[in-house]
Amino acid sequence: MTVKKPQALLLSLAVALALSACSGDKADAPAADDAPAATADADANGAKALTLDESKLPPVNRFQFADIDDSKNVCTDLNAYANSKWLAANPVPGDRTSWGAFEMLDERSVGVQHQLAEQAAADADATGVEKIVGDFWATGMDEARINEQGIAPIQDRLDAIARLDSQDAIADYLRSSAAKGENMLFGFGAEADFKDSSMNMAYAMQGGLGLPDKGYYFDADKKDKLDAYEKHVAKTLELSGIPAADAADQAKAVVAFETRLAKVSKSSEEMSRDVSLYYNPVTMEEADKLTPNFPWTKFFESQGVAPQEKFSLAIPAFHEEVSKMLADTAPSTWQAYLRFHTVDGAAPYLSDAFVEENYNFYGKAMRGQEEIKPRWKRVLGTIESDAGEAMGQLYVKVAFSPDAKAKMEDLVKNLSVALKARIEKLEWMSDDTKQKAIAKWETFTPKIGYPDKWRDWSGLDTSRDSYIGNVLAATEFNYKWDLSKIGKPVDKTEWGMTPQTVNAYYNPLQNEIVFPAAILQPPFFDANADDATNYGGIGAVIGHEMTHGYDDQGARFGPTGNFENWWTDDDAKGFAARTGKLVDQFNGYTTDAGGKVNGKLTLGENIADLGGLNTAYDAMKVATEGKDDPKTDGLTRDQRFFLNWATVWRRNFTPDELKVRLTTDPHAPANFRAIGTPSNMPAFAEAFGCKAGDAMVRGDDEKVVIW
Repeated sequence: MTVKKPQALLLSLAVALALSACSGDKADAPAADDAPAATADADANGAKALTLDESKLPPVNRFQFADIDDSKNVCTDLNAYANSKWLAANPVPGDRTSWGAFEMLDERSVGVQHQLAEQAAADADATGVEKIVGDFWATGMDEARINEQGIAPIQDRLDAIARLDSQDAIADYLRSSAAKGENMLFGFGAEADFKDSSMNMAYAMQGGLGLPDKGYYFDADKKDKLDAYEKHVAKTLELSGIPAADAADQAKAVVAFETRLAKVSKSSEEMSRDVSLYYNPVTMEEADKLTPNFPWTKFFESQGVAPQEKFSLAIPAFHEEVSKMLADTAPSTWQAYLRFHTVDGAAPYLSDAFVEENYNFYGKAMRGQEEIKPRWKRVLGTIESDAGEAMGQLYVKVAFSPDAKAKMEDLVKNLSVALKARIEKLEWMSDDTKQKAIAKWETFTPKIGYPDKWRDWSGLDTSRDSYIGNVLAATEFNYKWDLSKIGKPVDKTEWGMTPQTVNAYYNPLQNEIVFPAAILQPPFFDANADDATNYGGIGAVIGHEMTHGYDDQGARFGPTGNFENWWTDDDAKGFAARTGKLVDQFNGYTTDAGGKVNGKLTLGENIADLGGLNTAYDAMKVATEGKDDPKTDGLTRDQRFFLNWATVWRRNFTPDELKVRLTTDPHAPANFRAIGTPSNMPAFAEAFGCKAGDAMVRGDDEKVVIW
C-alpha cells in the first residue's frame, strides 16, 4: 500500500493558489495569546464538553518597534530593516525546516489540537468525529504496540506483490490497490469540469515519483539527492526483508524505473504556469487506445465508477509510457518498485526502524531537518492528513471567535470595493475586458472560518487496535468519498483546507476565496491592533487571494469558473508584457547561497502579492480617510502598514529546504516577497522617504503595475 499522496493527485488549483502553500503551514485561531481558557458546551448528543487552556499555547508573532534594525536602510532592504533582528534571534528549530510567522501559528494550532485529541481519546463513550480523533490519537501514541507489530500490518500487501509474475497480474494489482486509495503510480479523483465547473468529472494525473520534481532525476546540481534517494530505496527494501546485496540492485532498478517516468512527466514549473495541462478530456474509447495495456474502461469498473462519457487524461504521454512499461519492464522491476513504495508510504506508521529511515531521507537528507518531530506532533499530522475536517469540528468549538468572523467579513467587503475601483481605473485595459473583469468580481464568493456544512464521516470505521489500520481505513474511505463525486454536481459548500490551517486560497473553478479560522491571528489579524496593522496583514492576504482570480492562470477562468478566454487580443498582449516584467524582476533575485529565484515558476503568487498589497493599501486609505494618524512609536500609519507586511514574511529556512523550494514552490522565498511588491509601490517610497536610485525604488521603466 501507499499512503503518500500521489504527485498531483487532483487538480487542487485551490491549494496551488494558496497564500503560502508550504508544508506544515497550518495553525490555530485564538484571537489573542493571552485570552482565558475556552470551553465548548456539551453537544446535542451529550458528548463531553471540550476545553482549551490557552496559557499552554505558544505565542504569536506580532510586529514590535524593537524589531526594527536601525543599522539597516529601509530604502535598501525592507526585509532586513524589519526582520533581521528577529531572524538572527530565531533560527530554525531542530524538528522543522523553516521558521517564521506561519510556523509559529502552526505551533499554536498543533497545541490546540493536542489538547483536543487527548480529551477525545480519554472519552471512552465518544462517538462521531470525537471517536475518530480519539482512535487515531490513542493508536498513534501507542509506540510499544506499533513496534511490536513491526511490518506485519502490511505483510499481506508485500506477499501479493511478490506473486506478481506477468503483465496482467501487475495491471490487476494496480487496479485493486488503487481501489483502496493506495495508488502509488498516478493520481485519480474528482474535480470540477473545466468547461462546466458546476459538474465534477474524473481526472487522471501523472505521479509515481519519489522525488519532488522531475529535475531531481536529471539536473547535475541535484545529483547528491538522487544518490541519497537510491540509498534510501535500498535501505527501505532491506528493512522490509530483502537481503542487502539484492536490495542495492533493486534500488538501481527502481531509480531507473522512476527516471523513465520522469522523462515523460511535467515539471513543477510547467504544471504551475500552464493550467491547461490538467485538462485533456477524452472518451473512454480514446483513452483505451492510448494505453492498451492499461484500459481505462476496466480501471473505472474496478474503482466502482460508472463509465463516463469523458474524463481528463492529463499528461497523456505519461500514461502512454506506463502502458508501454507494463509490456516491456520485467515483473521483478515492477515488484521492486511496488514493494519500495508500499513500505515507504507506510513507514511513518510502522515501527521505529521504518520511521527513522523515512525521516533520515525525506526530512534530514532532502530538507536539512536536524531532528525528527516528536511522536505527538507526527500523530496530529496524520489526523490532519486523514481526518482533518473531523478535527476541525472540534477545533472551532473552542478556538474561533464569532467576533473575528464578523470583522473579517467587513474587511473582505472593504477589499472587494477597493479591488473593483482598481479594475475600473486601469489605463491599459479596454472597456470590453474591464466589463468581464467586473463580472468576475461580482461573482466572488468569500468563505470565512469554517464550512457552513460539515462533511459526513459516518462509514469510517476506526478502532483502538492498530494505528496503520486506522490510516488505511481513512485512506480508502476518503478515496471512495472523492470518487462518489464523479459525474455529480459540485458541492459548493466544501472546503479545500481545514479550519485549523494557517493559510488561505483561491479556487478558480468556483471563483471563491477561502480564509480558514486559524489565519485570523497576529501578525495577520489582531482585534486589538490598528487599521494599518490589519490591512498590512490580513488585508493583504484578502487582496492576494482576490487577485489570484486575475493572475496569469486565474485569469483564464471566467465568472462562473469555466475555463474560457474573456480577454481581447490586445489586452492579453498588454497583460503578458506586464507580467513578463514581473518575471524579470524575480529572476533577478539570488539567495545568499547563490540559488536563483525562478520568476516564471513564482509568477502567479507574485502577481497576487502585487495586486493584493496595492488593493489593501487602497482599502486602508478609504477606511482611515479623515481620521488623524495616531503615530505609534513615531511610525506613521503607512509605515506600520508596510512593516506589518514585512513581518508576515519573516522566515528562516534550512539551506536544503530552500533548495527544494526554489525548484518546486510556486512562491518566492519569503524575504523576496517582503521586498518585491513594495519596491513597485510609490506609496512605499513616500512612506519612508526613499529616493530614485534606492534599491527599494524601482525605476519607471522597471516598475510593474498590473492590477
